[in-house]
Amino acid sequence: MRILGIDPGTRVTGYGVIDMERGKPRSIAAGVLRAPDRDMAERLGVIQDELRALIAAHAPAVMAVERVFVGRNVNSALMLGQARGVALACAGSAGIAVSEYSASQIKQAVVGTGRARKEQVRHMVGILLGMDLQDQALDCTDALAVAICHGHSAPLARRTGLPAGARWSRR
Repeated sequence: MRILGIDPGTRVTGYGVIDMERGKPRSIAAGVLRAPDRDMAERLGVIQDELRALIAAHAPAVMAVERVFVGRNVNSALMLGQARGVALACAGSAGIAVSEYSASQIKQAVVGTGRARKEQVRHMVGILLGMDLQDQALDCTDALAVAICHGHSAPLARRTGLPAGARWSRR
């Protein structure tokens, strides 16, 4: 299964394309989309154009996107939400299924703890993909982590009948 992972941002959006084969991820492409320092509409337009080109070039079966965390800065969350909206719209217009994961779900799936630091995520993504990612932007390695999270979560979702990215609750 080919998965496009997205770490949304209005200035820098990370992407990672992996193939998941027999439970093992294999990197196909990864990088960042850098929007020019212009007004929001122009930045979002650049992200949209580049995401559409990525989707056309790599033909993913699914897009996995990091959910926005609303912390102290609501304005930042709103801006990230706009970038996520562009990614979701690109997937929708291409007919690609979308799964969404929180940062803690991604860290749990990749590192084994939902409180891992970004550097720990990058290190573990490198181990899982058999690559040295120390020189890669954190947005890029975060996007690969989103894709790997989906690759690990999708089989469980199929077995349980729950959607991939569903939040689990303890009762």
